[in-house]
Amino acid sequence: MIIGVPKERKIDENRVAITPGAVKVLVNAGHKVLIEAGAGEGSLIDDKEFESSGAEIVPTAPEIYARADMIYKVKEPQPEEYDLLREGQIFFAYLHLAAQPEVARVFIEKKVIAIAYETVAINGSLPLLAPMSEIAGRMATQIGAHFLERCHGGKGLLLGGVPGVPPAEVVILGGGIVGVNAARVAMGMGAKVTVIDLNVQRLRYLDEANGGRLLTLYSNPYNVAQAVARADLVIGAVLIPGGRTPVLCTEEMIQNMQPGSVIIDVAIDQGGCIETMDRTTTHSDPIFKKYGVLHYAVPNIPGAVPRTSTLALSNATLPFALELANKGYERIIAEKTPLSQGINIVDGKVVNKAVAKALSVDYTAI
Repeated sequence: MIIGVPKERKIDENRVAITPGAVKVLVNAGHKVLIEAGAGEGSLIDDKEFESSGAEIVPTAPEIYARADMIYKVKEPQPEEYDLLREGQIFFAYLHLAAQPEVARVFIEKKVIAIAYETVAINGSLPLLAPMSEIAGRMATQIGAHFLERCHGGKGLLLGGVPGVPPAEVVILGGGIVGVNAARVAMGMGAKVTVIDLNVQRLRYLDEANGGRLLTLYSNPYNVAQAVARADLVIGAVLIPGGRTPVLCTEEMIQNMQPGSVIIDVAIDQGGCIETMDRTTTHSDPIFKKYGVLHYAVPNIPGAVPRTSTLALSNATLPFALELANKGYERIIAEKTPLSQGINIVDGKVVNKAVAKALSVDYTAI
């Protein structure tokens, strides 16, 4: 198979889908890897490193799309890439189609085989989403601490406080991978941490695993409202695999927060769980204020640490990319491998139930 790796076009996205080590694995398996010139620069990977591993460096994105059987990327295609897509071409990346109806429409019209990292599931886990969730969770607390500083518009709080001065209160909506990693960093910085989740078993595990150092709350509107009102930093960490994220934190709840408080909505790439997050932001312009509260709505948080993110992402996706290249998507469907659950659109049909529901289109069983 000819595998094409274009440079990422999404604003402030410095990750690349593949590392030189991954190139060597694919080439040794008999596949051809095309990489757009400069694709790895944001992750400090030089074209020469890719070439020495067996990749062919291609000068432009149109040539990549014209020659490749499979496009291997980090993020969904941008408008300037839409016309480059071809019928029957495989597109393997983070897609988040529930919040990207325009991208879904293009895939449907072009009859592209759209395979999303975030919907590949094994025994209830999401192995291709997990490493970026870990990074996003850890960064969310780090970012929140930064914007709580007065010079950045926040309350002027040190997350961990000091002796004689109480720490900041961090409320995390969701106890999954993002939430756990956000909580771990927040506790490490000395903050007072509350995790809210619907799954009582998950809350019990978090309580036991952390020796009672964090507060756990069952998710209902009353508990969320009470916790958000006293929070200095709220981190949205809710996930519905493939589907649009439900709103847990309403506009009224935000109005009850103190000015200078901070909200980081990690779920913004799936629509967001904070009602007032009515737009996305970028790494170069990450914050907007509403009711005096700082809102951070960057959908590609791990893109700020591309070196770490690229290495972690390639480690996770390579076995699946290799399987896809070796077998092709039709055999993966026939064998019902975990990768088949990642297929969102094929032959112009939406074959993921959660995505179809979010987009209000017909679902077709794969």
